[in-house]
Amino acid sequence: MAFSVGVARHDIILTYVSTRHEAAVLDGVQYVDDGPCQLAARTGDIVAVDHEGLLDEGRWQLFAQSGAASGILSTLSLPVMEGDRVIGGVNLYGSRSDTFAGRVEDVASIVGGWATGAVSNADLSFATRLEAARAPQRLEDLQTITEAVSILVDSKGVPSTMAKTKLHEAAAQAGIPVVTLALMVIGERRGADEG
Repeated sequence: MAFSVGVARHDIILTYVSTRHEAAVLDGVQYVDDGPCQLAARTGDIVAVDHEGLLDEGRWQLFAQSGAASGILSTLSLPVMEGDRVIGGVNLYGSRSDTFAGRVEDVASIVGGWATGAVSNADLSFATRLEAARAPQRLEDLQTITEAVSILVDSKGVPSTMAKTKLHEAAAQAGIPVVTLALMVIGERRGADEG
């Protein structure tokens, strides 16, 4: 499951934060070609969607296909209200077609209070949004570090926690970013494998 919180200002919705890259991508698909979050923002209604049904009827076709390709089979879009005005929205994405079946009202009440505070206090200077845009690079760096840790586990015969600690400590000792050291470890292994 994943979710995103959007901020609505001047008839534009912006994704403020998302828990997974796939959630942000699906938000983007909706911004391009409409979708349940757009409907929830326009109407102020809660919109629960089973993507299999969407594919059958052709409604929001691009969104339905993108969701299914990402392993998302259900969506719950909740407007965040301030009085009678929509100020944002919460999109929840589930991996099963029945993720939200029978839970819509409970989820709406849980998310509603939290989301209103999150959206009302949103950093509209986009500093947080820009930081979120750096997430793909951070994920790539994390993958690089994970690969280097795996190499150290294989070559040194130590547990992964120890290899990870050693990598971080060595980078700190050398005064370099851990990802830089991880790239060196990976490069050395690839060089040894090719030679």
